[in-house]
Amino acid sequence: MKGLLTWRKKTLPLAVEPVASSFPTLRNAEIAAAYAGQRSAGDFYDSIRVSPSRILFGLLDVAGRREQNQGILSAAQKVFREAGTRLLAPPEANETDAMTELCLALNRTIMETAGGVHSSPAFAGCYNEDLGILCYFNSGHTPALVRHADGVSELGATGLPLGLFSLSTSEARLIAMEPGSALALVSRGVVTTEYKREEFGLGRVESALKNSGPGGAEAVCRFILDDVQRFASAQPIEDDITALALVRSPES
Repeated sequence: MKGLLTWRKKTLPLAVEPVASSFPTLRNAEIAAAYAGQRSAGDFYDSIRVSPSRILFGLLDVAGRREQNQGILSAAQKVFREAGTRLLAPPEANETDAMTELCLALNRTIMETAGGVHSSPAFAGCYNEDLGILCYFNSGHTPALVRHADGVSELGATGLPLGLFSLSTSEARLIAMEPGSALALVSRGVVTTEYKREEFGLGRVESALKNSGPGGAEAVCRFILDDVQRFASAQPIEDDITALALVRSPES
């Protein structure tokens, strides 16, 4: 499955589910996502092309069970796509300013839809294909990891989770994605998966990223999730576990 969102239908008559979509095709790079587990919590990922040279992607973890937060997920996706396109489509757009404004819009929408405080850690990134640059914010989400030729960089939190304070925002930062580099982003459920009271942890995600080899984005996602399931020793994984990867071609 390459970037395919799969949603199980709910019986709640007023619930509006996020729109399923395929991830865009990139020039000299790949982006994909995959999930496993019960799909009962609030993991949500999406990616769209917002301009001829910019791809927007994100992973959101809305607190609560899935049947209770469908409205929040749907509203967040609508803002993610519409505001993201409006802010990042112009060629002259300042990506750091645009991502900061997108963060504010998402935060406001989550709080308005939830009717108050509703913790929603989020990571969003804008990848510029022409420059090989990633502009991102991390609102209290699990750190993303970027594998370079000489090691792994951790993209930690740049602000508080969305949905907590009405004027809260996260700083947008830039990182270069050199040819052959790979970004891996996982949901909290990956890190907190336990076996005999030991968590999988971010360190094992880093090891999986290092050992995933030269394959594409889908292969990186599957390698990480397979590692989690091996760690759990075939026990049922009750929480959502999601992985998203962006891989730049060595030949780019």
